[in-house]
Amino acid sequence: MIKSFRVIAFLEGVSYILLLFIATPIKYFGEDPSYVKMLGMPHGLLFIAYIILAMVIRAEQKWDNKKTFIVLIASIIPFGTFYVDKKYLK
Repeated sequence: MIKSFRVIAFLEGVSYILLLFIATPIKYFGEDPSYVKMLGMPHGLLFIAYIILAMVIRAEQKWDNKKTFIVLIASIIPFGTFYVDKKYLK
C-alpha cells in the first residue's frame, strides 16, 4: 500500500505544481484557460486519492495525529508531497 501511496503522492505533487505554476499563469496572463481545464480534473482526482490513501495508511501504519496532520497538510503546500515521501514514506 505504501508503494501505491508514494506513486499517488508523486503524481499529485507534479499535477499541483503544473497547475499552480504553469496552467494558472497561462490562464491569467495568456488568457487561455484550456490548461487549467485540462489539468484540473486529474489533479482533483489525484488529490482525493491521496487523502483517502493517507487515511488508509494511517490506520495500517498506526500514525499518530501529528504525522497524519503533516501528511494531509502537505497535499496543499507546493512540493509538500515530495517532502512527505522523503521524510515519512521511504
